[in-house]
Amino acid sequence: MELIVSVALAGAFMAILGGLLAWLLAVANKRLYVYEDPRIGEVEEMLPKSNCGACGTAGCRNFAEQVVDGKIVPAKCSVNSPDMNAYIAKFLGVDMGDVVKQVARLACAGGKHVARQRAHYQGLDSCRAAATVGGGGKDCAWGCLGLADCEVVCDFDAITMNSFGLPEVDVDKCTACGDCVEVCPKALFSLQPITHKLWVACKNHADGDTAEKQCEVACTACGKCVADAAPGLMKLDHELATIDYGQNRLATAKAIERCPTGAIVWLEGAQVKKGKEAKKIVRMTPLPVASEG
Repeated sequence: MELIVSVALAGAFMAILGGLLAWLLAVANKRLYVYEDPRIGEVEEMLPKSNCGACGTAGCRNFAEQVVDGKIVPAKCSVNSPDMNAYIAKFLGVDMGDVVKQVARLACAGGKHVARQRAHYQGLDSCRAAATVGGGGKDCAWGCLGLADCEVVCDFDAITMNSFGLPEVDVDKCTACGDCVEVCPKALFSLQPITHKLWVACKNHADGDTAEKQCEVACTACGKCVADAAPGLMKLDHELATIDYGQNRLATAKAIERCPTGAIVWLEGAQVKKGKEAKKIVRMTPLPVASEG
């Protein structure tokens, strides 16, 4: 009898405790409930789900939240097609927005046929690995090592290595996700608005004679581009020509015309234009390693 009473009391206690906890959970759920706009999930379904971060958010879900909240425009998604971004804008009843496309630019034109190697590199087939071994085998300490880390890391097939061991960016496929920027051990990639057409395809800070000896298309800091550009647009900084893109509206192709090595270029989409006085590169074979020649 006593056992039956004990079991009954225990059962009653557990029932009361369960009811109390259920009531507390119901109250907490009501008080702590955070409303989520159902449009967020619908917009997320219209996004590419690449979570590349090119839009500047933590991923597609966060992008959807900010678009619905009006903090960002649909056009900011550079992976989606313009038609899909327009559909999102129509769905939300907002303006799609006008965002200047950004692309990855490489500040080096020193392929195997124009840039010297000071040593053979043997090791892991990776720019990051090569860079840890004396900076890599290239004579120019700032130059592209050509082992394709950027091509491997690009999820959009926007980067391919050409026959001279230099990465080429397909501006139509590039989403400006920034993966190539992060992976390059020489910090040669940067994200630039496609409207930045005047470009310095070099990062060599050696003196002019040394730079040209290391790479035939290196900037020699001759200053001709600075003299020919609009006042204040360009300057020499540590033996290298630089561009103030805050004054990009002043940029014209005139600045490239007298560059003797063709390090200062004008970009029209994927087309690279060099000035009239740039030396003509006809060699198609790799230069010998310094120790060999």
